[in-house]
Amino acid sequence: MFDTMTMTKIVGAFCGALLVFLFGTWAADVLYHTGGGSHGDEAAEQGYLIETVSAETTEVDEEEISFEELLAGADIDKGSKVFGKCKACHKVEPGANGVGPTLFNVVDRDIGSEAEFSYSDVIAAMDGNWDGENLNGFLENPKSFAPGTKMGFAGLKKPEDRANVIAYLATIGG
Repeated sequence: MFDTMTMTKIVGAFCGALLVFLFGTWAADVLYHTGGGSHGDEAAEQGYLIETVSAETTEVDEEEISFEELLAGADIDKGSKVFGKCKACHKVEPGANGVGPTLFNVVDRDIGSEAEFSYSDVIAAMDGNWDGENLNGFLENPKSFAPGTKMGFAGLKKPEDRANVIAYLATIGG
């Protein structure tokens, strides 16, 4: 069935494949060996160190810049882009209430004072006006600022985004 030459080729191919496998394993171990482990060599040393910023450093950096400073240096164009998240519920035309009240002339307007809009009880009962501090708190987390508000938006987490949106809103109607 098989002649001697065919059998020799099959055995040679098997031995060659085994030799390549063993040589490849040995070469990989030599090239990528890191020390330690099951080989009993000396312990491996770290090749390089990646330095990271600790959470404490990040918090200190954020606290150094007050929101008033962020608001003073806010970018109206960026605020206009971030305001795109608000457009689904809020309009900027006078008297154009949607799901939310119109934001025309909202900066420094009395809280809960937009005519023809049905505010939640908690917003309607609030005193004060929508100054930078109140808008910042509300935009950061509406549910924490005014528990019971009907606004379903989760908030803007970045202080820069909130400052930019407030600066943009200050240009509308005022």
